[in-house]
Amino acid sequence: MIPNLNLPENHIALFLNSHPHVKRECLEDISCQYLNQVDKKSCWGYEDDCRDEDVVKHHRCHEPAWGLSGREQEDFFWKTADFGYIKKKKNQLVSICQSNKKEGSSLNCSKHMRYCKARNIYINLKQVDFVNSNNRFKEDVFKPGDLGGDCTVNQTLIKSMGSQKGALSSWFSELKDFTQLNFNAMESKDRCDASIREPTFFMKLDAGINMYHHFCDFLNLYASQHINSSFGTDVQIIIWDTSDMYYMDIFESTWKAFSNKPLLYLNDFAGKTLCIEDALFPLLPRMMYGLYYNMPLIPGCHGTSLFRAFSEHILHRLNIRRDTKDRKIRITMISRQTKHRRVLNEVQLITALNNQPGVVATLVGYSREMSFTDQLKITHNTDILIGMHGAGLTHLLFLPNWAAVFELYNCEDEDCYYDLARLRGVRYFTWTDVAKLHQDGIGQHPTISDHKKFANYTFDVTEFLRIVNQAVGYVRNHPEYIEATKNNYKINNTHGARDEKLKVDL
Repeated sequence: MIPNLNLPENHIALFLNSHPHVKRECLEDISCQYLNQVDKKSCWGYEDDCRDEDVVKHHRCHEPAWGLSGREQEDFFWKTADFGYIKKKKNQLVSICQSNKKEGSSLNCSKHMRYCKARNIYINLKQVDFVNSNNRFKEDVFKPGDLGGDCTVNQTLIKSMGSQKGALSSWFSELKDFTQLNFNAMESKDRCDASIREPTFFMKLDAGINMYHHFCDFLNLYASQHINSSFGTDVQIIIWDTSDMYYMDIFESTWKAFSNKPLLYLNDFAGKTLCIEDALFPLLPRMMYGLYYNMPLIPGCHGTSLFRAFSEHILHRLNIRRDTKDRKIRITMISRQTKHRRVLNEVQLITALNNQPGVVATLVGYSREMSFTDQLKITHNTDILIGMHGAGLTHLLFLPNWAAVFELYNCEDEDCYYDLARLRGVRYFTWTDVAKLHQDGIGQHPTISDHKKFANYTFDVTEFLRIVNQAVGYVRNHPEYIEATKNNYKINNTHGARDEKLKVDL
């Protein structure tokens, strides 16, 4: 019997089409709960037998860029920011260590060792000094023989992959000394102080207190699951950290979307040898031309199936549902509780919004005192998200497909959340008339140069309402919003809004 896949409904057919043996089992089992999905032809686009007409695509390019034709621009966007990126990484996989034995070891990696998959490997952590280290990603942890497998290593190929090494951009520093061993790790109990037979994901993490950076970790882990063609939660996640320092993770509930086991840390195996049957070294959060930090995103295009699927996957696994009862346009404004980039008249702005017909506005502090799942419940039931430039705007990843995000002021960092909104496929608005905002102070920082990010602001109420009015109009007229709400309540059209052209992506 096929177990519950625990995937969003619209991902089931795509999973079955990329796992033909599971699809075959379902067809042969009259009790299979997914029989209504087996005739669908849809695919993500990276599968070998996926036809172009069956690829699930949500992107649209509406403005020319970089001298490319319309088709060239769409292809470039798909290949660099969507599932075409996954296809490229899958096609890059090469064998670095291989064995002719049935139960032998193996190591396969993509270019620059950005992603690697290994079987039956041995890791000796007896000489690693975790306690006296303040470096989470020490480069020379292993000597030859400390990490390896029962397979023939291509040292020339390993050496060719080190040109883009970096703590959060490659696994080269960790795997460069992968060694051919004369024993099979999983069959040599006397050599292994600890053995793990479940699929094991090693993770090198960015800042766990910053949603923008930490969700680069989660997005790349999800992308790696596609490369690996596995979405089960019976996996062990081990945080690769060569120090003994505390790692604060205020989004730790997100791990439940990937594993049903408690997280382990590398230093949990300090002084031991570790043998792993199935190891994954996923894509990392700060890769050159990676997803999505410092990503050079081609202009003029909007909406990726990859980021939409990631959003749907996380929301499904964390059981976040949308309430469509008694629906007005729901506006959530993020109240920053930091020293800088506070909105000094936020109460006045919220009051003005709630005096508008057909909307309900809430001021929310996404602080550590509120659980992340509770934050997601608010975000996913938001139609328009408003906030100053800051990591909290990463919540836009979990807005409904019809939603809009209003970055009150980008503080001269124009592309960060504009590009993230384009990747997710939600509409982006921002303040353009700086004469209608007031900066409190000169933006001075005690240790680095002055910047707009180090000040607080007051916003003109009339201009604020004008921009929100545009966002309301966009949401009201979005086909998915109309479809989602038509059976629950009558759409109130009293809040008429023009969809004026600003720096926005349709």
